[in-house]
Amino acid sequence: MSTLGAPLPAALIPDCTEPEAHHTAYRSAKINDAIFVCIARQGRRWKVELDAMSSSGPTIPDEAVAVLRSAAEALVLTDTVTQANISPDYISMWAIESEQRAREIAAAFHAALQGLRQLYIAAPIQR
Repeated sequence: MSTLGAPLPAALIPDCTEPEAHHTAYRSAKINDAIFVCIARQGRRWKVELDAMSSSGPTIPDEAVAVLRSAAEALVLTDTVTQANISPDYISMWAIESEQRAREIAAAFHAALQGLRQLYIAAPIQR
């Protein structure tokens, strides 16, 4: 069974505000066959970004994407984030109030995305 790396705790989510930091973190994720995750400052607020295309794991099915989308919508409804884009391979959320909150959200979605991919590897859904 493929392993997709370990979810990163909030404190270890890289700050990719600077383009070079983003490039370095993405390259590291690709080398380690891991799902890319980072936060970045945008003005006074923060953005969360995850990119599963940095790893060779499978695309998660639509049913699993719905779980991630539901969680993101809940964050939008509570004004924790102003916008979110969720797809099977890419997640972004922005206008998050603080760095700590962005780290918490990034870590949670990173763990969820990895867990859903591992579940799909273990028990593939027949389409």
